[in-house]
Amino acid sequence: MDYITTNEAAKLWGITVRQVQSKCDSGEVDGVIRIGRMWLIPKSTSKPLDGRTKAAKKSADDSK
Repeated sequence: MDYITTNEAAKLWGITVRQVQSKCDSGEVDGVIRIGRMWLIPKSTSKPLDGRTKAAKKSADDSK
């Protein structure tokens, strides 16, 4: 399986590196691996939904 770094994910997803790290730490990113201080994210993983958007709120309502 191929992995990308938080820097590469940030560029791909259009968010900051710190936001990617925070999402990895909180478990929002599937399949993430932490080695020391570095996060490895599977290349096939899509950007997690932002909880502030209508799509995320609808998804949360649908899961209830």
